[in-house]
Amino acid sequence: MKDFKSYSYQNDGSGNFGGTPFNLLAALSKAYNGKSEGDIWKNILAQAERGKRDGTLTNEDLDNFYSSVYPMLDAAKRQKLKGIITKLKGI
Repeated sequence: MKDFKSYSYQNDGSGNFGGTPFNLLAALSKAYNGKSEGDIWKNILAQAERGKRDGTLTNEDLDNFYSSVYPMLDAAKRQKLKGIITKLKGI
């Protein structure tokens, strides 16, 4: 994945996101095949922090990401992601 926004549903160019969680899951699986969960989270967080600091990632983008990934996670991972999103929104 080249940037954090690519984790969310595909942007259609108008700022709207479309697609399905299955498309997102397939893209994530391909990008992180063979990597540990810790490596995946570190990479996502690093890209998100960079995007927030350089102004290319908005809180709306974070909400879109959360909505995209949420259905694929168990309760503990949902809580972890929610905490990360809250932290990132504060940057």
